Amino acid sequence: MAKKTIHIMNTAFRDGFQSVYGARVLTEDFLPAVKACAEAGQTHFEAGGGARFQAPFFYCNESAFDMMDKFREAAGPDADLQTLARGINVVGLDSQSRDMIDLHAKMFAKHGITTIRNFDALNDVNNLIDSGKSITDYGLKHEVCVTMMELPPGCEGAHTVEFYQKTLQGILDAGIPFASVCFKDASGTSAPKKVYETIAMARKILPGDTKIVFHSHETAGVGTVGYIAAIKAGADQVDCSMAPASGGTCQPDVATLWHALRGEDYELDVDIDKIMIAESVFKDCMADYMMPPEAKAVEPMIPWSPMPGGALTANTQMMRDNNMMDKYEDCIHAMGEVVRRGGFGTSVTPVSQFYFQQAFNNVIFGPWEKIAEGYGKMVLGYFGKTPVAPDPEIVKIAAEKLEMEPTTENPVDLNDADPKKGIESAKAMLKENSLEETEENIFIAGACKQKGIDFLLGKMEINGVRKGALTPAAPAAAAAGGDGGYTVTVNGKKLAVEVKGDKATINGKSYDIGVEDGVETSGTATIAHESADSVEVAAPMNAKVIKINVNVGDHVNEGDVLFVVEAMKMEVEVKAAADGTISSIAVDAGSQVTAGEAMASIN
Repeated sequence: MAKKTIHIMNTAFRDGFQSVYGARVLTEDFLPAVKACAEAGQTHFEAGGGARFQAPFFYCNESAFDMMDKFREAAGPDADLQTLARGINVVGLDSQSRDMIDLHAKMFAKHGITTIRNFDALNDVNNLIDSGKSITDYGLKHEVCVTMMELPPGCEGAHTVEFYQKTLQGILDAGIPFASVCFKDASGTSAPKKVYETIAMARKILPGDTKIVFHSHETAGVGTVGYIAAIKAGADQVDCSMAPASGGTCQPDVATLWHALRGEDYELDVDIDKIMIAESVFKDCMADYMMPPEAKAVEPMIPWSPMPGGALTANTQMMRDNNMMDKYEDCIHAMGEVVRRGGFGTSVTPVSQFYFQQAFNNVIFGPWEKIAEGYGKMVLGYFGKTPVAPDPEIVKIAAEKLEMEPTTENPVDLNDADPKKGIESAKAMLKENSLEETEENIFIAGACKQKGIDFLLGKMEINGVRKGALTPAAPAAAAAGGDGGYTVTVNGKKLAVEVKGDKATINGKSYDIGVEDGVETSGTATIAHESADSVEVAAPMNAKVIKINVNVGDHVNEGDVLFVVEAMKMEVEVKAAADGTISSIAVDAGSQVTAGEAMASIN
């Protein structure tokens, strides 16, 4: 009896990067591995989308469109290059208007993509209609998704085989065009028995020649077992990665699955000996990149707090950026309640990020004291209908904190009516900054907002890429007297200081300095000593200062926004606690602050 051949898509260069390195990988570093895989006979690659659209702009100072063009050149003209889209959220955390959803498909087709895998984290079929049509209209293959996860123990109401059947039937009833169907389990938590029953169900109700795909991660330790269950139930394709970006938070390694299927009635469509050569090339390409320890681990807590592999390491990288890794375990534990009370949207971006942001806020600010904008808008209905109704108490809190009413409106209709969204809004941003209105620039501005504009203006630089000399220094990493490095404590805050010639690097930021003998009194800065009537403005958390709205001498009223800081992809306003005059400002735009650090004083 001939063995059934199972198709493999290589996810190393998108999901692998996102799940290990927070998507922060420079293009030229990995292209030799793409070429090696092509030479090994692979023809199907995940080549972008998801976090690998925004991350090149935000961290690598590269255009994602240039990256896709170079990927096409390396993979060859006949390769099937696939990207990931988030339904109405396209390639961001926020949802988009119809014209931006359409422009996404047009631009990705223009830049060498042939297939787009398209999902909605809420499994709200209405959120797949416009994107599915646009993807197909531009000649791309649309791989429509049903998103999966296992509910935390003790929960019920969604994510059953019957729930997935209802979602799939909804896709069919809506007439959404598709070339294949993917069951996507980003957290890798679906029980193998449920995977088997779900794929078997889909095989029964889909046309006989429909390509069925299963996607998972090894985070919970059952990814490979789930793949075998899917294959035995009738799946035609599973996604595999390659070391070093495999296992743990990533997809199973292609060699692991090849080995697990030995003696079975199935074989993979790869030449494993050639693939292992390509894997060696990939290991060499990534040798200088930091390997986060959590990326290689099976996390036993994940079934209780379903965090996707692609979000887990992205969040830990951001926590490292903000010196908050000591809060990671607390945040993972806090996620359980956030999922339970949020309506059971699948833990995949953007919902997984909403879950983690809210868990983070509950840890940092106290339970439900601060509502993350994305989480709040989700429970209020602004991203579509959640699988079950969110906890009414949380809906009430979100409405009060965000000053928004719950809605049952189609979110795309709301976005079309929002003057801050859409092509015209993006054009206005470009015009305001004297930037050319190409379709690429319009999409970059619409998808990446101010950071996209900063990239186009040449204001961005490589940051947060943990590779060799580019790896950010830990704040207190410099040892006093060691190799020009010092740990300097100012008002209880430790600073990592390294002095070389006329340059000083403080907490990873470089400054020009000059040192002369003697003390020059004229023109020196003075430090204002606060009187009993002064009020100190403190940083609410470890974060990066992205906006300063005041100057010394300005009069402010209680509640005025003085600063905007960013952490964990969230912008937080720092407001005046009293009326008065700004007497001092202790931070610069772009600097890192720690929780409780003085940012300004008000007299």
